[in-house]
Amino acid sequence: MAHVVVIGAGQAGLSCVAKLRNLGFDGQVTLIGEENVPPYQRPPLSKKYLLGEMDIERLYLRPTRFFGDHDIDLRLGEAVVLINRADKTLQTTTQSLDYDHLVFATGSVPRRLPAAIGGTLDAVHTIRDLKDVDKMAPEFIAGRRVLIVGGGYIGLEAAAVAASKGLKVTLVEMADRILQRVAASQTSDYFRDLHRTHGVTLLEGVGLDRLTGTGRVSGALLSDGSVLELDFVITGVGISPATALAEGAGLDIENGIRTSAHGRTSDPYIWAAGDCASFPFRGDRIRLESVPNAIDQAECVAENIMGAEKPYIARPWFWSDQYDIKLQIAGLNNGFDRVVTRANDAVSKSFWYFKGMELLAVDAANAPRDYMVGKRLIDGGKSPDPEALANLEINIKDLMRL
Repeated sequence: MAHVVVIGAGQAGLSCVAKLRNLGFDGQVTLIGEENVPPYQRPPLSKKYLLGEMDIERLYLRPTRFFGDHDIDLRLGEAVVLINRADKTLQTTTQSLDYDHLVFATGSVPRRLPAAIGGTLDAVHTIRDLKDVDKMAPEFIAGRRVLIVGGGYIGLEAAAVAASKGLKVTLVEMADRILQRVAASQTSDYFRDLHRTHGVTLLEGVGLDRLTGTGRVSGALLSDGSVLELDFVITGVGISPATALAEGAGLDIENGIRTSAHGRTSDPYIWAAGDCASFPFRGDRIRLESVPNAIDQAECVAENIMGAEKPYIARPWFWSDQYDIKLQIAGLNNGFDRVVTRANDAVSKSFWYFKGMELLAVDAANAPRDYMVGKRLIDGGKSPDPEALANLEINIKDLMRL
């Protein structure tokens, strides 16, 4: 009887094993997770869960009975420490397992501040898993002072939660502007204004020199010479694909575990999906950090384990919730040379990325219709006329017919 072992009990890992059973796979299925809780949603951790608006059971992606009902051997609190590709075995912290197919769904790990600048002081937090958020939750008391390091979406979402709970929030971004790596200046401007309206002190082009404190963080020295007194710190300085185990097994690595369009690694019996995997995309090689990608790519891997030989066609989309603003993003803006703004009103705006006359992506802030139209256009390989797009007298839905 064939045995599929999936390493990583997150969104990608669960999606893979659930799809295998849905497709009628009748062999053994083992899902291994290092955490002691069943697979859960990660996006709400830094938002509704941290705000106390969602309890832990609502985070779970499936009720616990799901795994028994579908004959999935869920092993929690267990880590894989060694893979022997020659005899197709792996060693966990408790036992050895054989496999016929092995799937890496190991996700990513947060980058941390170096110990040399105070990164290991108490009350310096990252946001990645349930344990991280449970540890920092007691810090969120109105009036306390928090420094957030990093002006990407994780840092901005943390700032929104902290400001909403009445904390005094300072956010530093060493690049010239927030969201510089992922968005146009128009999107940065929108969210800068949003956060300042909510009382966040937002410092761009300013880095962290070091954190200070004895045992527990109590302050920070910034690159512009300013000194802050603090109660705690949240770092949002990016994530890296979790590839250490794959590297140890001798698999090819290229900004993640290198896979084919079908999800196979350099070993034909080993696959990868989700944040940890890099794959071909439009003549390039990319890695997507998103829930939709984790689900779709993992399900494609499951189909290919079953013999489908189906290439994974990514349709990138993302979202971010900050205060009462929902940002929805469709497409990838790599290589854009023009941005068209469609301002429905002061709050509802969308920013459309073009390369020449080709539509690449759209950032839609509280503009769900703009997002849906943009996504359909991008998925269909169609590009609206940029001038028509900016004309509010033209109904957004009519752009699909122009």
